Amino acid sequence: MFEDYPKTRLPLSKEINKIYLKHYKSNRNGSTTASGLAKKMEQWLHKKVSEDVDKTHTKKTLEIGAGTLNQLKYETSNHYDIIEPFEALYKDSPLLKNINSIYKDIDDIDLEKKYDRITSIATFEHILDLPKVVAKSCLLIKQNGTLRTSIPNEGTFLWTLGWKLTTGIEFKLKHGLDYSNLMKHEHVNNANDVDEILNYFYGSNVCKVFGLNKNIGFYRFYESSKPNIEKAKEYLKSISPK
Repeated sequence: MFEDYPKTRLPLSKEINKIYLKHYKSNRNGSTTASGLAKKMEQWLHKKVSEDVDKTHTKKTLEIGAGTLNQLKYETSNHYDIIEPFEALYKDSPLLKNINSIYKDIDDIDLEKKYDRITSIATFEHILDLPKVVAKSCLLIKQNGTLRTSIPNEGTFLWTLGWKLTTGIEFKLKHGLDYSNLMKHEHVNNANDVDEILNYFYGSNVCKVFGLNKNIGFYRFYESSKPNIEKAKEYLKSISPK
């Protein structure tokens, strides 16, 4: 199972590669008209993930793919760890004071650590080796803990039409470049890929959609519980170096 992982990323064109970092930060911060609109819609992703806690709480939390730390505008904990390999996204953030530990990769975390919650906002679609990350989350979460994941509804008509008519047009007008190259580079997993992986490693997965259903919507949110420890260990053993 999961023979296609780890996936490979479609290369960026030379022209897009030159502006990649600047555009990425601008997009994450909602600095343009289209990204600002997207950011307002993305509030749903952040709010769904934080629905289980007060704005200030004490649950030990690990966020996978913390980016510019924008989830901390919706919740803070007295023990909030993050995984984020892209240091440029958060290094100047005033929210850094609210972070306990920073990891570049989930492999850097001692599996003896246990979290009440593991969260991820608009990140799982980017991860090349997603089954490994989800399997490790099973081993890092407490018995009654939850994995709370929100993602764009990648791979569906409405999601594709949405970015093509907003960010895609804006990017073309500003840079004269094809935004689909950037999207294909970034989004290596579609929403159904994420669904399949979560349902393999977790015994309970509650899905909510910003839209009508999984096929007609902009975003999905998953609350995953009952991690299958044996499946996770078996999978990680199967991919470990011989």
